[in-house]
Amino acid sequence: MGLDVDWAVRWLTLSAEAMAEHRVELIELDRPIGDSDHGENMDRGFKAVMDKLAEAPPETAGAALKLTAMTLMSKVGGAAGPLYGTAFLRAATALGDAADIDAATLAAALQAARDGIVARGKAESGDKTMVDAWTPAVDASAAAAGEGDVRKVLAAAADAAEAGAVSTDPMLARKGRASYLGERSIGHRDPGAVSSALILRAAVGAAE
Repeated sequence: MGLDVDWAVRWLTLSAEAMAEHRVELIELDRPIGDSDHGENMDRGFKAVMDKLAEAPPETAGAALKLTAMTLMSKVGGAAGPLYGTAFLRAATALGDAADIDAATLAAALQAARDGIVARGKAESGDKTMVDAWTPAVDASAAAAGEGDVRKVLAAAADAAEAGAVSTDPMLARKGRASYLGERSIGHRDPGAVSSALILRAAVGAAE
């Protein structure tokens, strides 16, 4: 069995709950290497997504992700809005009007999201950004897709994203505001990688 619009809405709902629950954590992660606003921005953005979903319930998963993209682009400040907005928009395009999302389509949508982040932010693996969560997630989801189980694809992606976020601790930041700190950026976890892992873990919860 694949995933449908109900899964997508549940994913976004759990993502909103995760952003609210981890708002302070994300703020604290952002304080030493950013503007201290990542948690606040993500919480506000996903609250706005919930409002939009309530106003106009989407008919497909792709429509839900497109609505999310447009809302995050308009409501989330800093780099996160454009990056997450592009990610959700590319994923929505990959899903199209599919009513039932299979493992291969899901993996392709995750790759499209990551590629959108890379295109928008010009970051690579090892730059200490959300790409360090997304790229291992995409690789793991592609490897799991062959089994044809969407839940295994999501779990593999979330596990890899969480490990990827932890891997940013010893990295030297080469992109964004954190890069201005040089060596002082080492030893801090990238907040965008952490919020990415939270979002991908929410997708797992939504499929259970």
